[in-house]
Amino acid sequence: MSFTGGCQCGAVRYRIEADTLTCYACHCRECQKQSASAFGISVPVFAASLAIEGELGMWRRPTDSGSHTDCHFCLQCGTRLYHAGANRPGLVTVKGGSLDNASELAPVAHIWIKSRQDWVVLPKGVPHLETQPDNQEEWVQVLSGPE
Repeated sequence: MSFTGGCQCGAVRYRIEADTLTCYACHCRECQKQSASAFGISVPVFAASLAIEGELGMWRRPTDSGSHTDCHFCLQCGTRLYHAGANRPGLVTVKGGSLDNASELAPVAHIWIKSRQDWVVLPKGVPHLETQPDNQEEWVQVLSGPE
């Protein structure tokens, strides 16, 4: 199955080859800043499943874990399209709002809620984490969604 998306101006397009997409909402201050909103929607996919057409820029930012994240964006309009974290090789997180059909996404978890805006109401039945999972096993559990 294919999922498509791109930047605001159309200079960059992408295709994700995957059976389904899962996402989580991140309420950290970095996601609030990059999205210019209350939280960011991240869609983790294997890097090998993501095909990009168009020219991207990259900006590297440090993370709370002491690692770094490479933030990839359209050089024409600046739309952030995906992140590649050094601590999760082979995976990237596509920015959910850049998908052509983002309405199909529903977060399976909310992370970094200690930084969430007070007016954001978190849904019942969806896991909420004060920060983020500490290791790959915890990420897998979170992304599996509520049981």
